[in-house]
Amino acid sequence: MRGERPRVRRIWQEDGRTLGIGWTTGTVCLYDVVAMRRACPCAHCVSETSGERTLDPASIPESVRPTRIASVGRYALTIAFSDGHDTGIYTFSGLHDDPEAWGGRPVTPSTDG
Repeated sequence: MRGERPRVRRIWQEDGRTLGIGWTTGTVCLYDVVAMRRACPCAHCVSETSGERTLDPASIPESVRPTRIASVGRYALTIAFSDGHDTGIYTFSGLHDDPEAWGGRPVTPSTDG
């Protein structure tokens, strides 16, 4: 339904590097957590004045992992990472509508529940 915001139905750790999100729209996406960290949209990683990325993606180690994931109201997730970074806010609409921008890819939902 147009105008309805996607919400998280379920979130899980698929494997050491992959976060799974099932959406109320029926879409299921798998996200690479290293790519999510490298794409962080916070003011420490993206200039607030120019919009240019200030974070060098190569500075983020392949070993970075989430240590905590929490809701931000009813519109986003915040993720604390093992490198100490915890200020990024990942909106549900952004994660759902453009998963590739956040290291994600849609997958066919499982029919076994």
